[in-house]
Amino acid sequence: MTGSPAQARRRPPLGRILRRAWPLTPRGVGAVVIGLAAVVCAHSFGVPELVYVGVLLIASVALGWMSLWFVHRYGDVSRSFSPDVTAVGSESTVTVHATARGGLSGAIARWTDALPDGVEGDASGILTGAAALDRVRLTYRIRGTRRGIRDVGPFAIVVTDPFEFTRRSVRVGAVEPITVAPATVMLPPLAEYPGEAGGSLHTATHQLGEGADNLIPRTYAPGDSMRRINWRASAHHDELMVRQEEQESTPEATVVLDRAAARWAPAASLPGEDPTFEAAVTAAVSAVARLTREGYDVTVIDAEGHPLGAPAPAGDTLAVEQLALDLATLVTGSDDRLAGLPRLFAGTVAGPVVVVSARVTTADADALAPLVAHSALPVLLAADSSDEAIARASGAGWRAAVLSAEGDLTETWRAATERGTARAAF
Repeated sequence: MTGSPAQARRRPPLGRILRRAWPLTPRGVGAVVIGLAAVVCAHSFGVPELVYVGVLLIASVALGWMSLWFVHRYGDVSRSFSPDVTAVGSESTVTVHATARGGLSGAIARWTDALPDGVEGDASGILTGAAALDRVRLTYRIRGTRRGIRDVGPFAIVVTDPFEFTRRSVRVGAVEPITVAPATVMLPPLAEYPGEAGGSLHTATHQLGEGADNLIPRTYAPGDSMRRINWRASAHHDELMVRQEEQESTPEATVVLDRAAARWAPAASLPGEDPTFEAAVTAAVSAVARLTREGYDVTVIDAEGHPLGAPAPAGDTLAVEQLALDLATLVTGSDDRLAGLPRLFAGTVAGPVVVVSARVTTADADALAPLVAHSALPVLLAADSSDEAIARASGAGWRAAVLSAEGDLTETWRAATERGTARAAF
């Protein structure tokens, strides 16, 4: 199950709210104070010229304030992201299109775009030529730091008059979401198979030529060449049988991501909040990427057997990217069914099976032991698990290794796949 819980926004402190609502800059406050003092001193000391100075200062502040409210106009704001989906640790370029018309010549406008938790970047700057702007195009770069759907915005402009006596803060437009997918780590090739497409070496391909009587036949169909008749199979089936031209199948692999709520921290009920669960999601996506490069069709399921995304065909990098997008909002919440996982593979001989779980006990290792006989390469990546449990799983035939948020996933994968009975310690 996936979810996209709303990200609660932190309320700004009261001091920040008051500063944003206060219309005068420090220079404007000084001008008003000096203007009032000049008027008072004019009456006290009998210097009428000070009245003109005081009135001029106060009028300048008032004129600047009026220019911000009655001359400046702000319209819609839209954003585009390139790429529109980013991964943890990757960058995306944000392009902001805004409609804004300045007021008096020399006005200064500073802009900011609010960034949520899980996204970082320098989303601020100064609008040049604010008096003549009509349509504004701004760009900045962001970097995803936590998985999930994150809201960027709103867009804010703080504009000051040419004398910098007054300011006005305006929030324009709504927030727009960007999806931060889990990171995909380049894992080492499987040790058993040479090259980048080791799994494809196990593709079952039978090319049936003249005289190949021992290969799989099929029933004769009108139009088949008489030279392809398999006489031995015809005698056995008591009907005409012909040789298959070719039979080809792509090997399959399965990645199991255990998302039982009991095995993860409560924070894992929200995307991007629990570092250990984030490491597990990254491990699952990275394993899929490696297995597809090895020539496997890969399916990702949870411990209950429910698919967590569309299958990734062998060599299809776009399918891996789509799977990462499917897992962008994955959270915990299922029942603990890890012990029943071998039943999903009963009666079959599967290819590699990669299980990513947490808090694996010796009892879990014993329950998973029957699955080893049904997988060509059983791999267990377990977070927050004891040494005894890892050793028990390794003894049963699992390629077991400890998964941690601080550890190197590449080394964890290498330790699990290259040294079946060894354990990676970080």
